[in-house]
Amino acid sequence: MSLSKPVTTKMAEEAREAPARAAEQLRRNAALVREAGQRLRALAPPFAATLARGSSDQAAAFAKFVFETHVAMPTLSQAPSIGSLYHATSPRFDGVPLIAISQSGRSPDLLAAAEDARRQGAIVIAVVNDTASPLADLAEIVIPVHAGPETSVAATKSFVCTLVALAHLAAEWSGDAGLLAALETTGAVLEEAANADWTSAVPLLRAAQTMLVLGRGPTLPIAGEAALKLKETSGLHAEAFSSAEVAHGPMRLVGAGDPVLVLAPLDVAREGLVERLADFAERGAKLIVAGMSDGTAPGAIVLPFREDLHPVLGAIAQIQSFYGLAEALALARGLDPDRPPHLNKVTRTL
Repeated sequence: MSLSKPVTTKMAEEAREAPARAAEQLRRNAALVREAGQRLRALAPPFAATLARGSSDQAAAFAKFVFETHVAMPTLSQAPSIGSLYHATSPRFDGVPLIAISQSGRSPDLLAAAEDARRQGAIVIAVVNDTASPLADLAEIVIPVHAGPETSVAATKSFVCTLVALAHLAAEWSGDAGLLAALETTGAVLEEAANADWTSAVPLLRAAQTMLVLGRGPTLPIAGEAALKLKETSGLHAEAFSSAEVAHGPMRLVGAGDPVLVLAPLDVAREGLVERLADFAERGAKLIVAGMSDGTAPGAIVLPFREDLHPVLGAIAQIQSFYGLAEALALARGLDPDRPPHLNKVTRTL
């Protein structure tokens, strides 16, 4: 959705702030994240862990990808209930970085889990938008995402800025010059992505009740976030799967006319994707693809997307473009994406 179009919702307004906010974050956090990366290299932990819920948990999955592929650091997802309900955080967390990810930093279960991990000696790193939050207070290292206030229930700019912060941490932790150089172009790349118009998919999705969203490698967490946003803002039962795993059972659910959104990665995870899409096409599925403008997805709705990007930055750019589609689809279905029923900005799970 073009930035020149009038803003109709708070979701759209906040999503369009993300490129400038992310670029400013990288500038403001440069010394802080460089120091955190140096500290983590010296620490040389046996593994890392993430702690998050909701959209932040999709960001945690993105962190797992970048930490494991760029830092060679095994990364597990610590369920908040392990610490908040069971108080069973392993003593093996002693000296291990626990990356707690939260927009608000105020969810009770996340706080309890982080406190339980800290009691076991974990080094709590808060990646948080609200640096005056309880989560920031209990963390040993705080990495602000600098997204600014976000009032729409559907998180957009805070999610994009969180991904950028995690990619920045991975780049400094690993000393990856290529990723650091790519991140210098973040503002311009995300601005271009925000201008990309993905609304050609709206007519196909307007009456849809169920759909699949596929990704792999760096785009699998992006598919997860896209599916979550489609549920939140459009009441559409969207489910995310790896393009490799989808053939292990979920393919059975796809039939003629069913929509499938494909967020193609820009790295080796593309292997086998053309063949997988051919399988969907044979079943009569309606394909919507981003990242495959080379004609290898015949019959698909091809969404505009720049494909000469670093794979990590490309994945972030895909969710930036997707938010315009999500907002447009919600409005086309007669819904308010800023105020989805039964949801609140801060989820207070115990």
